[in-house]
Amino acid sequence: MRDLKYLNYFENLLQVANNELIQKAQSEGKICVAYVCENTPEPLMDLGNAFGVRLHAPNTGSMDIATYYMTSLLCETSRALLERAIEGGFNYADCVIAPDGCTMMNRGVENMEMLHTMGKDKPNFFHQYMEIPLKADDNGVNLLKVQCTNHILKPLQEKYGIDVSDAAIREAVAQYNEVCRLIRAIGDFRKEDKPRITGYEFHVITLCTYVCPKYLLIDKLKETLEELKTREPDEKPWRARVAVVGSEGDDPGFIKLIEESGAYVCADRFCFGSLPGRDPIELNDEEDALTQVCRAYTYRGQCPRMMNMEKVYGRKQYDYEIAKEYKADGLIFEQVKFCDPWAYERLNASVMLREDFNYPVLSVDRPYNIASSVGQMRTRIQAFVESIEIKRIQGGLK
Repeated sequence: MRDLKYLNYFENLLQVANNELIQKAQSEGKICVAYVCENTPEPLMDLGNAFGVRLHAPNTGSMDIATYYMTSLLCETSRALLERAIEGGFNYADCVIAPDGCTMMNRGVENMEMLHTMGKDKPNFFHQYMEIPLKADDNGVNLLKVQCTNHILKPLQEKYGIDVSDAAIREAVAQYNEVCRLIRAIGDFRKEDKPRITGYEFHVITLCTYVCPKYLLIDKLKETLEELKTREPDEKPWRARVAVVGSEGDDPGFIKLIEESGAYVCADRFCFGSLPGRDPIELNDEEDALTQVCRAYTYRGQCPRMMNMEKVYGRKQYDYEIAKEYKADGLIFEQVKFCDPWAYERLNASVMLREDFNYPVLSVDRPYNIASSVGQMRTRIQAFVESIEIKRIQGGLK
């Protein structure tokens, strides 16, 4: 296929945490709200003169220093972020917000605070830690609303004078929804029998919407969508179509490895993915915007930390429905090494999707930076693709 006009531009934005769009936004006098975890309501970081970016650590190498503080048994994502913070890679942040999506990520941010890795020359810099729901119910919505008020809205208003009014929240949601609709429209091309965008290309574009100021990306997202409408797909078919499900997925190299091994990544059901991370939030005029945002995050979330049984079983049904909608032949369940929530989810979901829904499943744990384990992972993916082909020949695929 003809190269996308802005693919190289998007790829370059992901090479460093402090990318050029963050620098541009700050040169305009805007406040950078850094955060971790998909459970943090994104629109609340884009209020008024603020913009939110999710922390990531591209091209991670050694994590020796972070491992000294956190031990080698904690997840590689939290250690990679701490390592990058110690190196000074997150000095652009004006504050950091960390929900307790998992204790490991919180420990990483707590170490950042104790080691004074950020904000030394910023008198208004702050760290905030949020408690977030374990169940999707009205109590969970109320809890999240209180936590967002105390740990996002009040600090931003008191420290930086950010407008946190209902009108400001609605404006931020409108911007968020525009990005979501563009990403979803781009992602819909993956449903085609001959997709006109690769899973790798789509992941690069989606990831940029998490780690860059959204308002500076919208024009290029619109142009990319229009470009795709007339892009001619390759004639060469993929050997199999797979949905990738799992934990922190901010390494496009993992998606590229899967596709180089013969499997087209047609759906991205992982942290940093578009499903459900790029679901629009539809607001009504009868209720305050904050409550509606918190309700959307509480009920739509597919994080394994949500433990009411409707969610536990609903996550597997959601994976199945995505696989059907995007015409996946199989699913790859992945977790970053030592990620506890996804370790349990991966085990249960792999069995249920295989036995109850009759879907081929590959279950893997992976390093934060896939470059350190390319050969072994490629072998496993190639074997999985071959197993799908055999099952197709035998008539066992649904």
